[in-house]
Amino acid sequence: MSVPRGSLYLVPNTLDFGVAAQAGPIDDVLPAAVIRAAARLTHWVAENAKTTRAFLKRVDAVVPLAQPLQALHIVELPRPAKGTRNAPAPDLAALLAPALAGHDIGLISEAGLPAVADPGAALVQAAHAAGIPVVALSGPSSLVLALAASGLNGQSFAFVGYLPVDAAARATRIRELEALSRREGQTQLMIETPYRNEALLGALLAHLQPGTRLSVSCGLTLPGGFTRTDSVQTWNARLAKLPADVPVVFSLLAG
Repeated sequence: MSVPRGSLYLVPNTLDFGVAAQAGPIDDVLPAAVIRAAARLTHWVAENAKTTRAFLKRVDAVVPLAQPLQALHIVELPRPAKGTRNAPAPDLAALLAPALAGHDIGLISEAGLPAVADPGAALVQAAHAAGIPVVALSGPSSLVLALAASGLNGQSFAFVGYLPVDAAARATRIRELEALSRREGQTQLMIETPYRNEALLGALLAHLQPGTRLSVSCGLTLPGGFTRTDSVQTWNARLAKLPADVPVVFSLLAG
C-alpha cells in the first residue's frame, strides 16, 4: 500500500527581516490560518535556516509548535555559485523526500511570499514535476503592496529585480526601462540592497525624464512605513532621504 504524499506549503514570512527592532507581533501581519499551518509543520526548506528559526519562535509565541524548535527538520536551499549562470540546476529531489514519505513541507523565504522574487521557485517546479501538491498560503508581498499603494498602472506591470551596480550600466538600464514603460504603458518595479537605497534613488532621479512618475515604498507593514509617488521633477524639487537598513520597492511609470 502506497503512502499518501505530503504537500509543499508556501508559507509567507513577514517583511521586517533586518529591522526586527521595529517589528510588531507576527499576527499583526500574517493571517491566523498561516500561523496555525506553520506551527504544525515539522519539515522545512528555507532560504536561511537562522532566520527561519527566528520566524518559528515568533510563531510559537502565538500558537505552540508541534515539536520543539530543536527537533524540527530545517534544510536550506542550495545557493548557486557566483559566476555560474549557465551551470546546471541543483538536484532538489532530496529536499522533497519527506513529502514523498507522507510529511508536509513548509517552504519559506527570508521575507514575503516564497517563490516570488525568491529562489524557492525552483523547488516549487520540482514539486510539480514529482507530483507533490503545492499549497500557496496568503500573506504579504512587498511587490504587490507597493504596486497597490503607488497609484501606477496595476493592470500591466513587471518586476525587474536588481539594477546593475556599475553606474554606467545602471544608467543604461534605467533608460531602457523608462522607454519600455512608455511604449507599453507598463509599471516597472525594482528593489535594491538597503544600504544602496540612496544610490538607486539618486540614479533614478538623474536619468529619468522629469515627467516620469516615480514611486518609493519604504518599510511596508513596519511602523513609519510609507509610499510616496511623484513626478521625477517633484522628487528633485523636494528630495527625501531613504534609510540604509530598511527594504524599499521602487516603481516607475513613464507618460
